[in-house]
Formats: sequence, structure tokens, C-alpha cells
Amino acid sequence: MDYTLIVIKVDGRERKAIEVQDILTKYGCAIKVRLGLHDLPSQACSSTGLIVLEVEGEEVSDLLKSLDEVDGIVVKKVEV
Repeated sequence: MDYTLIVIKVDGRERKAIEVQDILTKYGCAIKVRLGLHDLPSQACSSTGLIVLEVEGEEVSDLLKSLDEVDGIVVKKVEV
């Protein structure tokens, strides 16, 4: 079985979270698994986050294109 993963690094998480979330909601039917990670320093919440998605379907290319258009995030597609 092959897996398609999308890894998203979000810098400025506080400012980009709503825009990224809107895109993920729009293409939610293509997302099988979603895992969100961010550092938790002892005194404050990190401004950088990491989202890992397992995706499938016809909407994956549109999802990638929409994410690529967001400033301040890095998006990588990985085929395993």
C-alpha cells in the first residue's frame, strides 16, 4: 500500500492558523489523517507549528496548490 503525505510547517502560527484551517476544511474529504505538532516552551506557546496529513483523492493537487499560495508556510508532498 502506498501513502501520500503532506507536511506543512507554519511560521507565525497565530496569524496563519485561520487561513490554513480554512483550506484544510475546504479539502477535508481528501484528508484521511491529520496530526498537528508544536513546541511548548515552559513560558509560552511556540509560533511555529507542524501539520502532517495523510491524503488521497482527486482534490490533493488543489489542496497543495492552495497551501502553496499561503505566505509563511512550507509545504512538502511525500510519497511512501
